[in-house]
Amino acid sequence: MNVYTIKDIARLAGVSVTTVSRVMNHRPDVNRATREKVEKVIEECHFIGNTKARGLKQGNDVIGIIVRGRSNPFLNALAESILEQAGQVSQSFVTEYIDEMDDEFLTALHLTQQCRVIGLIFVGSKIDGRVQVIQEMDLPIVFTTVNAASAALPNASSVAVDDRAMGRLVAVELLEEGHRRVAVFGSNPVAGDSLAMRFQGFCDAFAERGLCFDPKYYRETRFSLQAGYDTALAFLKEHPETTAIFAMSDTVAVGAIRAIRDLGKSVPEDISVFGFDGIDLCRFTVPRLTTVEQPVNEIARLSVQTLLEMINEGAEPRHILVDAVLHRRESVGPPAG
Repeated sequence: MNVYTIKDIARLAGVSVTTVSRVMNHRPDVNRATREKVEKVIEECHFIGNTKARGLKQGNDVIGIIVRGRSNPFLNALAESILEQAGQVSQSFVTEYIDEMDDEFLTALHLTQQCRVIGLIFVGSKIDGRVQVIQEMDLPIVFTTVNAASAALPNASSVAVDDRAMGRLVAVELLEEGHRRVAVFGSNPVAGDSLAMRFQGFCDAFAERGLCFDPKYYRETRFSLQAGYDTALAFLKEHPETTAIFAMSDTVAVGAIRAIRDLGKSVPEDISVFGFDGIDLCRFTVPRLTTVEQPVNEIARLSVQTLLEMINEGAEPRHILVDAVLHRRESVGPPAG
């Protein structure tokens, strides 16, 4: 009996590995004809995929990719770029897309109990007390988009931008424009993740100027268009004096722009909006979104390369910082008046 991998399915269907992954994870961004073609090949090959794949049941070595935030366009683009890199090497990769509120470390534990996992890539992870679940795993691990140096895991590398430096740069841009009443939409500001580091950097810029960021202007939010819209709508009704918003995700920023318009205000004439990630949508919003772009393909390439070096060559863990780029577009200007 033939044992098929996701790369085999992609080859037989004449599509990319990422397209097969999108179909298997019920992503909406696949046209009907392509979806039906891929599903037909999957059915003919009796391919189940991910943690239940026939190949995995028979003891194949696999590398697990766990994406925490299935509705986040940036993380999905990053995961797809990792899969594109995976298509160029001999190892088999499996992906698990989970909600941003789910536990990626428990997911990893369950994956290792069902498959012969030889390495893990965490995409969009948060390093906190939950990481103890994987501390005893004798597996090479790469954290993508978060600097894992502080976790002191003996088998973990990481690839990320310097979130603290870029958060500071965002604040510098807004402060130099004259903004002081700036709302920040993020996640838990004291968690050990990339978003908390962005906030620390943001506060650094205030402190350097003898200012103190007022915590009443901080809001935790989920990372979706609807959450960005709802958070901005509620916040601006409570704090109409706000002159700028720093959304730690472009998706949240786009939702916020819609909320500002629905409140009868304009961007950036009344309220400036600053995003983070650099998703493609930023270049097509009205106005075009000012943002910090993370280099998706470089992060993906280095994540796969680093993990394979640890698996195949016994390389020591390392923590790589890559350069992000600030794109000044139309959504940021001086405060009104």
